[in-house]
Amino acid sequence: MPANYGNIAAHLTEMAKLQPSRPAVICANGRDAQGAVAYDQLSFGALDEASSRLAHGLESAGIGRGVRTALMVPPSLDFFTVTFALFKAGAVPVLIDPGIGLAKIRGCLAQARPEAFIGIPKAHAARVVLGWARDSVRIKVTAGSKWFWGGHTLQGLLERADGMGPFAAIEPEPDETAAILFTSGSTGAPKGAVYTHAIFGAQVEHIRRLYGIAPGEMDLATFPLFALFGPALGMTAVVPAMDASRPASVDPANIVSAIEKFGITNMFGSPALINRVGRYGEGQKIGLPSLRRAISAGAPVPAKVLARFASMLSPGAQVFTPYGATECLPVASIGSDEVLKETRHRTDAGAGVCVGRSVPGLELKVIRISDDPIDTWSDALELPAGEIGEIAVKAAHATRSYFELPQATALAKIQDPGDGGFYHRMGDVGYVDSGGRLWFCGRKAHRVAARGLTRFSIPCEGVFNAHPKVYRTALVGVVRNGVIEPVLCVELEAGARGDSQEAIRDELRRLGAGHEHTRDIDTFLFHPAFPVDVRHNAKIFREKLAVWAAKELAGAKPAAGKPD
Repeated sequence: MPANYGNIAAHLTEMAKLQPSRPAVICANGRDAQGAVAYDQLSFGALDEASSRLAHGLESAGIGRGVRTALMVPPSLDFFTVTFALFKAGAVPVLIDPGIGLAKIRGCLAQARPEAFIGIPKAHAARVVLGWARDSVRIKVTAGSKWFWGGHTLQGLLERADGMGPFAAIEPEPDETAAILFTSGSTGAPKGAVYTHAIFGAQVEHIRRLYGIAPGEMDLATFPLFALFGPALGMTAVVPAMDASRPASVDPANIVSAIEKFGITNMFGSPALINRVGRYGEGQKIGLPSLRRAISAGAPVPAKVLARFASMLSPGAQVFTPYGATECLPVASIGSDEVLKETRHRTDAGAGVCVGRSVPGLELKVIRISDDPIDTWSDALELPAGEIGEIAVKAAHATRSYFELPQATALAKIQDPGDGGFYHRMGDVGYVDSGGRLWFCGRKAHRVAARGLTRFSIPCEGVFNAHPKVYRTALVGVVRNGVIEPVLCVELEAGARGDSQEAIRDELRRLGAGHEHTRDIDTFLFHPAFPVDVRHNAKIFREKLAVWAAKELAGAKPAAGKPD
């Protein structure tokens, strides 16, 4: 199927023809009589058939083409069945990470105004009690037993479809909306990125070609949105026993046992999950010989985390760290071999984090930094190689807009009259080196202009992160006596938290003094546990740390670990 045309669910149907009896989805579901993790599964043929039956049932309930449908079902057989059924029916799933918090979920639903709501009983109860999408939801479907809110159940809709025969999936128009995916809101309110079927199709092809993924592989799916790529690529998606919204608290033994039990060949994990499993593997002397590759995205992965996890892999297997965002993924990619052999040393010297070369077919530009909208593309915007600027990309898999947020769309998109396309502004800063590799230097919003110099977060933090007792750092700007002061917040490794902070502070000052862009950073504050995004447990909320740091420096100390 061409990457720029067709229903994304057609990938599932194609794979069901190729390997109908092979498991498409295997999901952890409680414990068996011996106390081991129990699993449910659906074959490719059964998943394709069940999603077609459910598409009939959804249409009969009024959830058809173009109907925005909030989907709040955790990773499970139901999640896969419902999502592919919605795609086949042409409905528009609205996907929101439940871990972003109740207030943000309410805001996302108010923005998206879904007409239908499909969720587990807990989600429906929250919807009713908290008033989520009260003025827009008219069709309610419960995955499980419905309570006082009425509506339909998934089982009832499946039974309603008995005898209806095959379901003809819609053939979408090229720019027809397939889904609305909300960003994590790590630097502001979450925004709904509008996906078309063509964008999903292009993503599938990019991931397939970039990593050489083939039908028949086994995929450990620890993040719901990436989990959907498994069956579309012909992989069996194995959902382990974990809370997908809390990857940093995962039991690493459950991850390792799933990899060993099913012979996992491909794995996606957030940097926090990779770190947790790597530490466990290091302590238990565990190897993961079946893994051909691990993929980690959402935030830069520290080299020491890559090294720890890569040591568990067989020769030739790597950890890949694709760079991108909800609005465009993947943009670039690099493997752990290149990082550990070369680029990590430049990162430790303050060069930023190398995220590799851009994916084939994508146009990547580094442009002058601006906080204002840029209406029209001009070659004069582009900066020369080696100069830090804002990263902008043009690609078939880049989203064109945010749902009904024209101002946010105008800030993020640059129209190119030359070909009728557009560049998406990533909101990140970086530069391209002489070899054509992209180096990530942080979020544009996190740059700190102080003492006549603009400092970028990742190059500054990389210098201090090289300290063996430091887990991670965060550069923030704090106003003191009317001027902005660069302040470095420091989170220590667990084993170093009882060490002398004053001694570590002196060592950090000496590290910083060796580099021009960090030599006058001399204020260091130790924080017990950085506030991070829930989706990946890796993106640091520097805005919250800046407020905390300002209170610390003013002498008003908030509760430890709970910056406002």
